[in-house]
Amino acid sequence: MQILNRKAHFNYAIEEEIEAGIMLLGSEVKSIREGKATINESYIAESQGELFLINCNITEYKGANKFNHEPKRKRKLLLHKKQLEKISGKMQIQGYSAIPIKIFFNKKNFAKVLIGLGRGKKLYDKRESIKKRDETRRNQRGEE
Repeated sequence: MQILNRKAHFNYAIEEEIEAGIMLLGSEVKSIREGKATINESYIAESQGELFLINCNITEYKGANKFNHEPKRKRKLLLHKKQLEKISGKMQIQGYSAIPIKIFFNKKNFAKVLIGLGRGKKLYDKRESIKKRDETRRNQRGEE
């Protein structure tokens, strides 16, 4: 199961993507497997030399009883030191952001987050990308 941030490529000009692990509780993993999570309004922030996924909404798992998790808690991202330095260095540059693109499970069934590094798009950039998308759709229809 994949949880996608569909607006990520529309709102940001993503230059680089990095895969990171994420620390989750058991009930959170089960909720993600059911597809009950959203990362549309979430972002990545640095705190005390570590990166955290903030504002990611993972709904409570029904079978977890009293041991359930808080839906919008901060979740630590697991990265190598060089990756962490690279992301935090880019985030220090004005205009750059680190945003989650998708949450997925790898071959070993570990939950991973695909982080996108890039700049936020201006309104005219968004309009330009809409025009390009519409143009490619028209070309595909015309060729068929």
